[in-house]
Amino acid sequence: MKITSKIAAAGLGFLFIGSSAFSQSLSDAKKAIDDEQYQKAKSMLKNLTHTQADKDENFFYLGWVYIKQDYLDSAKATFNKGLAVNGKSALNFAGLGAVAHMEKDAAGATSNFNSAIELAGKKNSTPFLYVGQAYLLPLTGSAVGPNGAKIAPADAAAAIAILNKGLLANPKDAQIYVALGDANRSQLKSTDAYNGYSTALTIDPKLAAANVAEGVLWRFADNFEDSEKQFKAALAIDPNFGPAYREWAETDIRWAWTDPSQHDAKIVQAVDNYKKYINLTDYSTESQMRYADFLIDAKDYPTLQKVATDLTASAKSNLRVYRYLGYAAFENKDYTNGLTAITKWINEADPKRLIPRDYLVLGKLELANKKDSLGVRDLRKALSLDTSQVDIYGEIAGSLYALKKYQDAGDAYHTFAEKSRKAKLMDHFHEGYSYYQAYKGQYRKSLTDKTFKPDSTLLTKADSALTYVERKLPKPNAPIVFLHAGVKDFEEGSDRNNIKGIAKPYYEQYIQLFLAKGGAPDDETKGNLIDAYVYLGNYAEFKDKDHAKALDYFNKAKDLDPTEARVVYYFQTSGKTK
Repeated sequence: MKITSKIAAAGLGFLFIGSSAFSQSLSDAKKAIDDEQYQKAKSMLKNLTHTQADKDENFFYLGWVYIKQDYLDSAKATFNKGLAVNGKSALNFAGLGAVAHMEKDAAGATSNFNSAIELAGKKNSTPFLYVGQAYLLPLTGSAVGPNGAKIAPADAAAAIAILNKGLLANPKDAQIYVALGDANRSQLKSTDAYNGYSTALTIDPKLAAANVAEGVLWRFADNFEDSEKQFKAALAIDPNFGPAYREWAETDIRWAWTDPSQHDAKIVQAVDNYKKYINLTDYSTESQMRYADFLIDAKDYPTLQKVATDLTASAKSNLRVYRYLGYAAFENKDYTNGLTAITKWINEADPKRLIPRDYLVLGKLELANKKDSLGVRDLRKALSLDTSQVDIYGEIAGSLYALKKYQDAGDAYHTFAEKSRKAKLMDHFHEGYSYYQAYKGQYRKSLTDKTFKPDSTLLTKADSALTYVERKLPKPNAPIVFLHAGVKDFEEGSDRNNIKGIAKPYYEQYIQLFLAKGGAPDDETKGNLIDAYVYLGNYAEFKDKDHAKALDYFNKAKDLDPTEARVVYYFQTSGKTK
């Protein structure tokens, strides 16, 4: 189902409500920020910074809007203007700390946060609130962070510590309790998060944001009915509270993908709720960017590509639209345009704004465009930025396997199989096969370079992976048994006078599986059978000293190919007298 057509038909292009009747008070501007009416808030605050240019608070809240809209340079400049008005403005120091935190400048963030707290005063909890929220950036709405970015445990802990200090200044600050709930929710501490939201509602039963936050918490637990109740409760308090509709829409999307029986109905409801959110906020570039995030959650990539393409034509376009365009084009198999878009984003964006998924999509697009080495490199880059993305190992492994970089492929398959729930039995097989091929390559090198010694641990790893596969298979598989025999054969070494027989049961089983199947062998099977007969013949000759049995095995090999070098050698030497 196309989400865009539904929203467009319902009138997505509404201008933001009440633009001609903007109030000019700071409280109204703050309400517009809470309602995510950022264009409205920005217009009001820009006016306030001119008409009340001596009030540093006006500059802080304008800067905060810029942060919400991802314009960090503008935010920083605005906070500095606030400090020019009042060099002891705790809020503007908090704002500078927030910018530094988002730019991953830990020292700058800490310095500015400390200044904000020192200047806050004993009964002013607001600077503590914004320092705490800054540690949770880029937390927006229900998402842990845009496009999968996560809040680091250390940042969440710092937020909780500073927010609790804020409660010492004002134990009745309901917004601090909401922020505490958000911090705990980001670390999946559901009970602590719930306590924060419920306490906020006890202090201020009319705080719609607390109901919405609690609804998000229930969504994370897949308790969609209770989640929906909280959004309805928020709208009962404030029917024009747009974030409630946005979170409700995103809950419907998750509900749709979780419960196939309600998929279509919930998609329709999600579209309707997001349309209401847009109508209650504005139709700016920034709201379209939030719409793009929604489309990613909805997995409506055709619509996402259209929205992102339209945004790139705007003179006011945010560079981030190229991230969306790259993501969508990949999913839509428009690999050439996708690679162009994501490359532009990665090359031109501040490196601090890049996230692991950017490199993941870049790597996939490079592979799709036959740029294998670059693709593998950037998939590894994605993994280095976020080691929790273990499923990337599967893509890396497949890419390395296709490039015949077997040792690296084996390592990647091993990690994927060890850490990801998505690993299949074939991945374990590819792990074993890769390590086996890697050893064979090293063995061939050792034949011409007597100083080089193959890494025998590769055989151990191959053995382990293949043993796992054979144990999980419902019945023996002849090609896997033969591969395992080859691993064991290499483990024995090349000195047949000291043959141990560890490959013997595998070769015997392979022969039995072929005979049980019946029919004439194809060329590959014929070669495999010769290997098995030659090994067993050598074992009989050198280990058992059973010359008659050895002759029988070599005769079977000879029947398959009388010109095979090992067979010819046997009959020219040992077999001649038997």
